[in-house]
Amino acid sequence: MIIVKTDLQIEYMRLAGSIVRDTLLKLEEVIKPGMTTAELDKIAEDYILKCGAKPSFKGYYGFPASICTSLNSEVVHGIPSKKIFLQEGDIISVDCGALINGYNGDAARTFAVGNISKEAQKLIDVTRESFFQGVESARVGNKLTDISSRIQQYVEGFGYSVVRDYVGHGIGEQMHEDPEVPNYGRPGRGPKLLHGMVLAIEPMVNIGDYTVKVEANDWTVVTEDGSLSAHYENTVAILRDGPEILTWSK
Repeated sequence: MIIVKTDLQIEYMRLAGSIVRDTLLKLEEVIKPGMTTAELDKIAEDYILKCGAKPSFKGYYGFPASICTSLNSEVVHGIPSKKIFLQEGDIISVDCGALINGYNGDAARTFAVGNISKEAQKLIDVTRESFFQGVESARVGNKLTDISSRIQQYVEGFGYSVVRDYVGHGIGEQMHEDPEVPNYGRPGRGPKLLHGMVLAIEPMVNIGDYTVKVEANDWTVVTEDGSLSAHYENTVAILRDGPEILTWSK
């Protein structure tokens, strides 16, 4: 069941979204070679708690950390560790959630670690832009897969692929609500977009094939062919005058 939010509920989600946004900005400022992903997790958790919120991910289905940190060929759900050190040339996708006043915000970014290859930077840029291409269709009266189709078309125009086994989702009091928001598909399908729907739109893009697998820890998703992957996500409210990105500011 799709839960349409009231204006007050969306206001709560703006606060949650701003905390997630600012957490990711803080991480972007400090990411450098030699850091561990556990250090990033602590910085994120400390800031979220300081804001009076709770990390949405910690304990979610048993997930052991406050953020997901996915390196290079890791697509999503990487677990922060004191044993994983960032290296020059890595790319790292950080997924973050915060819960406050009973409502969640959720966003992800892929960051460069030091100097990265042109190929890696292009992947990051295309993934980010594919989100903004998709969000242009996140308008009242459109169908859900209008978003999906625009993302897929943009990504595949660069010869990349969109992950199909993992998708975006509705969000609100629960981290994952209906509907699922795929990053691929034909336009004009799925539920009609209504004022008050809130979606986490999150392209996951691979340089190689779209097939993925889950590692032995039962969390970390990696590309099956070992190719680089990037992730970009925001929480988006569908409003009468257009989409509002709750986890992003210009």
